[in-house]
Amino acid sequence: MALRLTLERDQSMKKILNRTEDYVLEMLEGLCSAHPAYFKRRGAEGRVLVRPEAPIAGKVGIVTGGGSGHLPVFTGYLGPGLLDACAVGEVFASPGVELMAEAIRAANGGAGVLRLYGNYGGDVMNFDMAGETVEFEDIRTTTVLVADDVASAGPAEREKRRGVAGMVYCFKIAGAKAATMASLEDVTAVAQKAADNCHTVGVALTPCTVPAAGRPTFTIGETEMEIGMGIHGEPGVRRGPLRTADEITGEMLKLLLADMPLQSGDRVSVLVNSLGATPLEELYICYRYVARELAAKGVDIIAPLIGRYATSMEMTGMSLTFCKLDTELEALLLAPCDCPFLRC
Repeated sequence: MALRLTLERDQSMKKILNRTEDYVLEMLEGLCSAHPAYFKRRGAEGRVLVRPEAPIAGKVGIVTGGGSGHLPVFTGYLGPGLLDACAVGEVFASPGVELMAEAIRAANGGAGVLRLYGNYGGDVMNFDMAGETVEFEDIRTTTVLVADDVASAGPAEREKRRGVAGMVYCFKIAGAKAATMASLEDVTAVAQKAADNCHTVGVALTPCTVPAAGRPTFTIGETEMEIGMGIHGEPGVRRGPLRTADEITGEMLKLLLADMPLQSGDRVSVLVNSLGATPLEELYICYRYVARELAAKGVDIIAPLIGRYATSMEMTGMSLTFCKLDTELEALLLAPCDCPFLRC
């Protein structure tokens, strides 16, 4: 009976999978098979991904971790000028302490390791415990939490915000700094500066389905949308009728500018990110609106990113991220990097 119920649940999800319990492991197997120059597996069940050349002697290691279901975050940004290792959990579930500790060990080239990840309770707790574990092995670690989702808390309570697509900028900038053989303190400082300068808001049109649950993460009407919804279906700031692309983008832009006012001469990078199902065509329609509005304010856009960078399974929707740049952040953003999901 249990087997029959599992089969019925899997079929009702209309996903391309075998067994739900193998979903993440088979994904990791395929990812590493497709990109052996960037990923190798370590740890329990191969749930730690590591750059093949890691650890790099004398270089600060950078690790992340989090639940599956968000590709390329957290799993995909390993490579030169980016991350060194990541711990991979089940879909929307934090990896365990030992997996995170193994990722730290794998990235440690003797110069210390930065733990750089999103502000989610399970990840924070487990990474803190992993850091305490490796301290007994004389591995120095620091932490930068990315908390860029403006809809999840106000400016006065920024430490409560969720970490979403702004992580991509933090990975890129911190990775570029580490590639210069900078100290752990300097890599940590620039990662924190990048995190402080990232602001994101999202919009969801449909839910997604976690394979193990077999049902949508939330419900939303056929003609509704929700501004500010999180990447796991956390509540947003407003639900209402679906609007035009310009109206949606305009509302998101207003939220971002209220949180991080911009003026003529400012330089920002803009990320228009698909949450999974939204096609590039629609992302470019929205980017067009943002580019026009920022140009009218005299704000320069540097190295925009449009595509799937931080997803939520098959959720329809997008997120809009601004990363405000200074001279240092801009140079690091434009520095070379190489992974299957981000090259420059």
